[in-house]
Amino acid sequence: MHDYVRIPLTEDEMPREWYNIAADFSKPLPPPLGRDGSPLRPENLAAVFPMNLIEQEVSTQRWIPIPEEIRRILFRWRPTPLRRAGALEKALKTPARIFFKDESVSPAGSHKLNTAVPQAYYNKAFGTKRLTTETGAGQWGSALALGCNWMGLALRVYMVRCSFNQKPMRQTLMRVWGAECLSSPTDRTQAGRAVLARWPNTPGSLGIAISEAIEDAVSSPDAKYSLGSVLNHVLLHQTIIGLEAKKQFAKIGLYPDVIIGCAGGGSNFAGCAFPFLADKIAGTHNPLVLAAEPTACPKMSRGVYTYDSGDVAMMTPLLPMYTIGHEYQPPAIHAGGLRYHGMAPLVSHAKHEGLMDSVALPQTECFRAGMLFAATEGIIPAPESSHAIALAIREAHRSREEGKTRTILFNLSGHGLLELSSYQSFLDGKIEDYEFTPEDLRKSLAVLNGLPSLS
Repeated sequence: MHDYVRIPLTEDEMPREWYNIAADFSKPLPPPLGRDGSPLRPENLAAVFPMNLIEQEVSTQRWIPIPEEIRRILFRWRPTPLRRAGALEKALKTPARIFFKDESVSPAGSHKLNTAVPQAYYNKAFGTKRLTTETGAGQWGSALALGCNWMGLALRVYMVRCSFNQKPMRQTLMRVWGAECLSSPTDRTQAGRAVLARWPNTPGSLGIAISEAIEDAVSSPDAKYSLGSVLNHVLLHQTIIGLEAKKQFAKIGLYPDVIIGCAGGGSNFAGCAFPFLADKIAGTHNPLVLAAEPTACPKMSRGVYTYDSGDVAMMTPLLPMYTIGHEYQPPAIHAGGLRYHGMAPLVSHAKHEGLMDSVALPQTECFRAGMLFAATEGIIPAPESSHAIALAIREAHRSREEGKTRTILFNLSGHGLLELSSYQSFLDGKIEDYEFTPEDLRKSLAVLNGLPSLS
């Protein structure tokens, strides 16, 4: 096999259906709950989402057809390459074969466009005129701005304050594609004003930005809310990543032994991993599946599996998730897309059922991994993606120590060409690691008192 492999797929080979892992769990996913603790009905979500997406959210159908209009748009950059990181392997002196699914080639520079296009499409079909959303590092806001542009929808984005300040070019990108971008918390919403009154110097959080975006949507008759991660229909749309990767590996007669993705809310990790977890559930393969998260926000590695709200103002349903508490505001690490207090219910359920595991990594190790990847493979990864790279490097070292030739797959969820200020801070020695202490956990979990549990 050559050192450098780019495994192509044709348009006809691009998936025509999304994979819904909810159909294959041995134990069903616990339902979302209302504030009174009773299970939500689909119509309870109608003020926030269009009914065509709610139907996907609650579906237990294994395969959901991808509308042809969506496939035609996705084909502008999909199928994405599956590449072998031969130069990285050589630098690591590892017997492992390292592959990565390159989601950085999308027009928006990340995997987020895989769900931005469907969500904009379904909202347009439903008659929505305007969308609201939140964004952490800006990848989701950028992707939805482009999706809304293509579908003729207006968009307002609430961007987490620390990322709004750290990543001004993401704001510009959203504006180029016609969206309005605001630094969250704002004084435009009741949720934002409440946060500013309580924490005037907050760096912001995804939980805060979600509260603002939902409040904006439900107070406007022609608007709906759009989420870039966490929810079932979002993860569903992302499974095109892993479905393509399985076909690409089959072409070269390999199957990954280790599958890795970074995990903030869970969308890119799930998109890559869930189609392979289907094989693990079926008993045909047994890959090691790992989610990489930051030590500053280790919800799966240190949190609890219980019901929690997806946002600070508790406007979302109560979701079954690994969480460190909806009021937790992580330090202003540069992987802004990973600064979320909870994990997607489907990913949380997969971990709780023992199908996968998680590893928390410090951001300096991840930046070093990103630098090595940039030097060897020529691609500057987003800080979020560098967490997956760092964990892949750990697994490659383990292969060398054990003398095993394993095949490792990680998802390169996006490029870092608009994150160069983060790399500049690292090169200037201004990046530090943050540890989530037992006292942090005790304080952050206090907000769960009185909420339903999963025990």
